[in-house]
Amino acid sequence: MSRNKLMQIVESTQLTKGRDVFNIGDTVDIHVKIVEGDKQRIQIFTGTVISMNGHGTNASFTVRRLVGAQGVERVFPLHSPSIDKIEVKRRGRVRRSKLYYLRDRIGKATKVTEKRGLALATSDAPNDDPRGEAVKPVQAPKKPSADA
Repeated sequence: MSRNKLMQIVESTQLTKGRDVFNIGDTVDIHVKIVEGDKQRIQIFTGTVISMNGHGTNASFTVRRLVGAQGVERVFPLHSPSIDKIEVKRRGRVRRSKLYYLRDRIGKATKVTEKRGLALATSDAPNDDPRGEAVKPVQAPKKPSADA
């Protein structure tokens, strides 16, 4: 077995499942485990994902938020055991892979437009509405025949 293949096997055991459900521009809540002495608590960091880097066990993402009038950025390893869970609050509609231009903006200018419509459906079934109602297929109206 080659060294590269062996590294892939070892890395695949270290990956955390279900963590790649967000994209750049999304507003997320990251639940981070904080250890203070012998006590452990969970702290929530809420912000906009402005970049994603790497792949495999080296994958990381940067989250930016405003505290007061000061911008705070934090880089999180995607598969870190210190991250309890990641919740997506809003899906952002962006056309860039890095949102570094948000660093120069203040206030409402830092808002990323929200995705709307059926693109947000979290269900695997293609005929489900995001509101939880079943969608009925639409049939074309029947044309009157020339004989009638």
